[in-house]
Amino acid sequence: MAETGDAQHDEAGDDSEVAIAALGRALAHPARVRIVRLLLERGPLIGADLVAALGLAQSTVSEHLRILREGGLVGGRSMRPRVAYSLNPEALGPLADLLLEILEEVPADAVD
Repeated sequence: MAETGDAQHDEAGDDSEVAIAALGRALAHPARVRIVRLLLERGPLIGADLVAALGLAQSTVSEHLRILREGGLVGGRSMRPRVAYSLNPEALGPLADLLLEILEEVPADAVD
């Protein structure tokens, strides 16, 4: 394949594909899914609350939060000296669109 701007675009995907891939990575660990559920159930939480609820080391929770933030799914608001983490549901738009497209286009009996 020729090395053009289009070739790079094809490999990286368009903006929505990049966003979907980032969300996929963000949700690709059970602890991160649990963090999302906790934020959904309880609203904004500080890191110490998440550490206590998850029973994981602070450094582990921080790493999971970093990945969730990179994926755009979680945002943080500084409340010195702490950060309150909350969900960014708008970030799910591209993934929700893809999942709806799959559900609408693929017949239910197409997968064995």
